[in-house]
Amino acid sequence: MARKSYQEKLTELREDVLYMSEVVMERLRMGLDALEQKDDALAREVIEGDGEINRMYLDLEQDCIDLLALQQPVASDLRFIAASFKIITDLERIADLATNLGEYTIDAEQDLFPDVDVQEMGELTLDMFEDAMLAYDTEDTDQCRELANRDDELDQFAERASETVVRDLIERELESADKVEQLLQDVSRLLLTIRDLERVGDHTVNIAARTLYMVENDDELIY
Repeated sequence: MARKSYQEKLTELREDVLYMSEVVMERLRMGLDALEQKDDALAREVIEGDGEINRMYLDLEQDCIDLLALQQPVASDLRFIAASFKIITDLERIADLATNLGEYTIDAEQDLFPDVDVQEMGELTLDMFEDAMLAYDTEDTDQCRELANRDDELDQFAERASETVVRDLIERELESADKVEQLLQDVSRLLLTIRDLERVGDHTVNIAARTLYMVENDDELIY
């Protein structure tokens, strides 16, 4: 592989990682929309699209392996390839969490907790995700460090939302065992939704951490 071709391969890898992130981001938006609109057809589209993401991940994984195996990357290139490999793993896991949203949509009966704004939390995670990938694209280390602070805010949002659900559950008066069973299922679904969106935030911080390491050889955000 000529040096020019090698550099082109590195450029293509970055572009392909960014493309994968765009697809995953769209699936996450679709999952949130399906949940908000209780749109089973949209939810199934998200679920059925997970195979495409998995194939994309495997193709990019092989690209990273080929670049490492067929070349002798200098330190900066080695960090870039390694960071990209880690980032596509986070992207694949975010796609899995989007699939979960589709499954929760199909299982849901009704929204009994109007005080919990899942969509607001979803928008926070989408904004973090988009900014993390922009930081990877532009090698913006300041944005990487800022994302870690924003994740603390997301964690606090998730904690408040979970407390609201539990408090509401304690205060409810139910007439039948059937209603209790349905309510517990709805509570479980909502708490899982909150948890999964919080995990999306964790994955965006992972992306930021790998980008910071890639650019500055700084592992302060890696945990």
